[in-house]
This record gives sequence, structure tokens and C-alpha cells, in this order.
Amino acid sequence: MMLIKLIAVGKLKDKLFLERCKEYEKRLRPYAKFEVVELPDSDSINEGKAFARELEKEKNSYIIALTEEGKTFTTEGFAKVMAQRDSKVCFLIGGPFGLAQEIRDTVHLKWSLSPLTFPHELARLLFYEQLYRVLNFNNGGSYHHI
Repeated sequence: MMLIKLIAVGKLKDKLFLERCKEYEKRLRPYAKFEVVELPDSDSINEGKAFARELEKEKNSYIIALTEEGKTFTTEGFAKVMAQRDSKVCFLIGGPFGLAQEIRDTVHLKWSLSPLTFPHELARLLFYEQLYRVLNFNNGGSYHHI
């Protein structure tokens, strides 16, 4: 079973976002083991150091950073990316300052959810929904309609 890890700056504080994300975590269970590491809000230098410490533990993982300069995908296109992964995938979501350049330079893939800028909690919910959608799609589920 695939292991997916999310490393994100900040906690989900809004109860509605937290509940929706927890619901998607439950939906992900048939497809992958899912872990979340929440780093404390700080400045870009300290957040970069915190990400670097976490990434030291992820030497064998495929690292995907959610960042505004990343590649945009259709759902089917991102499903193909995920279908090529068979072990551990680690996603990174930065805080208000984004991800430090030295972190962005080390990832395997930069992914943009949209050219628009979203509040942190909304971006995280969109990530959860799209991750569930592509894993369900790749496993023959009916959540995504073509």
C-alpha cells in the first residue's frame, strides 16, 4: 500500500476545514496510508530549516511541493503522475511565505493547484480533495466523472 505524507506549515484552525480534511483522510484509507506533519508557523528561514529536518527522514520518498510556480495538471494528468508512484510520496505545503527556495530546489515535482492564490486552509482542503479524487480514479472508483 502506498504511503503518503503531508508536511505542512500551520494547523487547521477553522473547524469546518478541519472536519472536511478529516473526512478526506478517512476516504483515503482504502488507497494509502496517510500521515500529516504540521510544522509551526514562523518566518521563511525557520520554516525552511524545519522542512529540511523533515525531508532528512524522506530520503526514499518522491517529493512533491505545492507551489505557485509549479506545473498545473488536469485531474487525469495528475492521476498519471500518482499512478507512476508505488511506494512513498511526500507532499509539502508552505506557510504564508511559501516554501524556501532551497527546499523548492530539492523536490522531484512542483505542483500548482491553480494560478490563483488561496488561503492556507483552503489550499490544504483542495489538496486533500484532489488527492482523494486521483487515488479513487486510479483504483477504478466512481468519484471522478469523465
